[in-house]
Amino acid sequence: MHVDRRRFFAYSAAWCVGSAALRPAVPRRRAPLFSISLAEWSLHRALRAGDVKHLGFPGVARGFGIDAVEYVNTFFPGKGADRDHWRDLKKACADEGIESLLIMCDGLGDLGDPDDARRRTAVAAHEIWLEAAAFLGCHSIRVNAASRGSFEEQQKLAADGLRALAERGDAHGLDVIVENHGGLSSNGKWLAGVIRLVDHPRCGTLPDFGNFRIGRGADGKDEWYDRYQGVEELMPFARAVSAKSHDFDAEGNETSTDYRRMLSIVVRAGYRGYVGIEYEGSRLGEREGIAATKALLERVRGELEAAAQEKKDGEEAGHERGGR
Repeated sequence: MHVDRRRFFAYSAAWCVGSAALRPAVPRRRAPLFSISLAEWSLHRALRAGDVKHLGFPGVARGFGIDAVEYVNTFFPGKGADRDHWRDLKKACADEGIESLLIMCDGLGDLGDPDDARRRTAVAAHEIWLEAAAFLGCHSIRVNAASRGSFEEQQKLAADGLRALAERGDAHGLDVIVENHGGLSSNGKWLAGVIRLVDHPRCGTLPDFGNFRIGRGADGKDEWYDRYQGVEELMPFARAVSAKSHDFDAEGNETSTDYRRMLSIVVRAGYRGYVGIEYEGSRLGEREGIAATKALLERVRGELEAAAQEKKDGEEAGHERGGR
């Protein structure tokens, strides 16, 4: 039987279309609302005791099924200048399939120091960490916005130092992000105002769920800024998020922070990046605390995803009814 070429290709195309219709559709895997990373500070006791080595941190993260990490500068040898260590750390991450996200930088001077020379020195002290972060493939360094003076004076001074550092960060292709980390920086309104004053695309925030102690009152008691309000004020500028945890109840909920409420704020702001585990508690061991925080983040993420899907399904059903 002879079939000409044109008719053959027509039959073939029709068969392919028909076969595709018979195959069951493979559901696409949706991207999670947020991913989970591990902050090195979660292991600060083990690192200081030598039970965990800095080069072993990527392997610890992988052991928890986590694929991204956030470093702390004080755990690097040689005050950050040991470039052989950078290469070894980069290799350790590659071996474990770990992504480096950022370096938390402490103890480098006040970026909002009222003294111009000391402020410039603090900015310059961050340069080596910009170089290290760029080498490791990070997107940011996390810095502090400490200063002295009145509310407005400290805003202007911190903005000046941060602007200068953001310009250096831009040269390395890195963001400079500020954490609420004590003093006025733990006042969400103050820090949001600082970021607006900086007015640089490389400068943002790292909202931390727990660091909202703004000082001590005349009665000797700690004064706290509302953590939910603070995170909501900082989320428009967020390039990273820190899920601070201290302790958990029998149901696995964090005892100081309502994670469902807090993560709802994070997701509602449109953030879809990494949320970093930063366990600081003492009742549970560090590894147990990390595992408990991860389990809570995964549970709440699942609840939020299910609620979002239910809302979407309801809206689609409403559109279908309205279209009939």
